[in-house]
Amino acid sequence: MSAVCAGMRGLMGWSLFRRGRIASGLVMPGRCTPGRHVLRTERLLLFTPRTRLDVAAALAASADAEAQRWLGTKADEVLPDPAVRRALLAWRPAGEDGRRIPRELAEPFTPGPDDPLLLVCVHRSGLGYAGALELHHVTGEMGGWLAPGCRGQGLGAELFRAGLELAHAHLGLATVRAGAEPGNAASRRALTRAGLVPDQGPRRHTLPDGRVVDAVWHRHDTGTPAHCGDRQGSSRRRPATRSGSGSGHRTS
Repeated sequence: MSAVCAGMRGLMGWSLFRRGRIASGLVMPGRCTPGRHVLRTERLLLFTPRTRLDVAAALAASADAEAQRWLGTKADEVLPDPAVRRALLAWRPAGEDGRRIPRELAEPFTPGPDDPLLLVCVHRSGLGYAGALELHHVTGEMGGWLAPGCRGQGLGAELFRAGLELAHAHLGLATVRAGAEPGNAASRRALTRAGLVPDQGPRRHTLPDGRVVDAVWHRHDTGTPAHCGDRQGSSRRRPATRSGSGSGHRTS
């Protein structure tokens, strides 16, 4: 769980960083491609990490004491140095602020096919790293977190609405669930504003660091789940109009 907007999912980004494979090339966030997703909200751009910098920044966004109060990541999987965390969050994805990314962070990144989906999010205005979204594509459980400088601005609800879109319109999931501690008012408020409703679930939950906490659950359902690949195929098959006014269906 996160200090501002996470469900009961544990932090998977570190294991993704360690197990991720080197990709043959970067895919700039535009449309969804096989194994990679892109979503937009009013203020956020979310995409499957393209570089190790993207993953490291997602980790940095959740490593402060406030976030770890709720997430409970294992101690050896948390970035401990505040200066390193600030430095990572100060970068822009793929060096889009003109600076050269250190070689070890610039390596293209591809998550494993069985890993929970991790989407890094950035501010659309300045492309600064803002947090991350996590969704387990089998159980439909969702979580997320925001970087310290992005909390208290209503972005949690946007992050979770993007998670619902990812699940229902990109992955074909009919149901999404998310958990929070009863005392995590920011998380519960963000879930409610995103459209999730209270649900039944285990009253106690064990965090990755071994702490056992109280839990409340939320869910969201759709009767028309779909896959983004289906929409892309439909767009490719759509006949062109004479006037040229028709356009392909965007995947985000």
